[in-house]
Amino acid sequence: MSRRDIFIWAAIAAVVAVALLFFALPAGAQSFDFMPPGGRALLVKELGAPGKQARLQEVVQSRKTEPEWQAAFPDLSPKERATLAAYLAGNMPLAGAPAASDDLVARLPPDGRELAINECQSCHSLFTSYLTQSRDAQGWRNIFLSPFHRQMKLSPQQREEFARYAALNMPMKVADVPEDLRF
Repeated sequence: MSRRDIFIWAAIAAVVAVALLFFALPAGAQSFDFMPPGGRALLVKELGAPGKQARLQEVVQSRKTEPEWQAAFPDLSPKERATLAAYLAGNMPLAGAPAASDDLVARLPPDGRELAINECQSCHSLFTSYLTQSRDAQGWRNIFLSPFHRQMKLSPQQREEFARYAALNMPMKVADVPEDLRF
C-alpha cells in the first residue's frame, strides 16, 4: 500500500469517526420530552397498561374517522385527542394483530413525534426547520415534494402521520425548547 493510499484511508477513517461522534452524541445526550407526545405514545399511555389489553386489541382492530376516535378518548386534552385521533384514523386497523398486548404495542407504527426525532435531524436542526414552523397538514405534506425529502425512505402513511402530527402540534414556543436545541 502506498503512502497516498494510507493517507486516503486515514482521512476516510477520520471523517467516519467524526461523523459517528456527531450523530451519536446528540442522539444519546438529548431528551425530547419537551415535544408533545405523538399518537402512539398517547395510545400506549391510555391503553398500554395491564388490564387494558382487551380495549387496546379492540382499538387496533377498528377503523373509525377522526371525529369518532376523538369521541372515544374524552379524558384527553383537545390537542391530545386530535393527535391520537389523527394517528388512529391514519394507521388503524393493524393487519393481523397478535393476541398478546406486548406484541401489539411493539407493532404499533411510529407516530409523528418519533418520525421527526428519528428522521429529520439527521440532515438539519429540528428547531429552525420544524419546531418553530407553523403550517397546516398540506403545508407539511408539501415538504416532502423537495428533491432531498422525496428521497427519504418513509412510506406514504408515515409521511401523512408526520404531516398530521406537525400540523396539530407545531409551532412550539421558543421558551419550551431546551436552549441547547435552539440553533
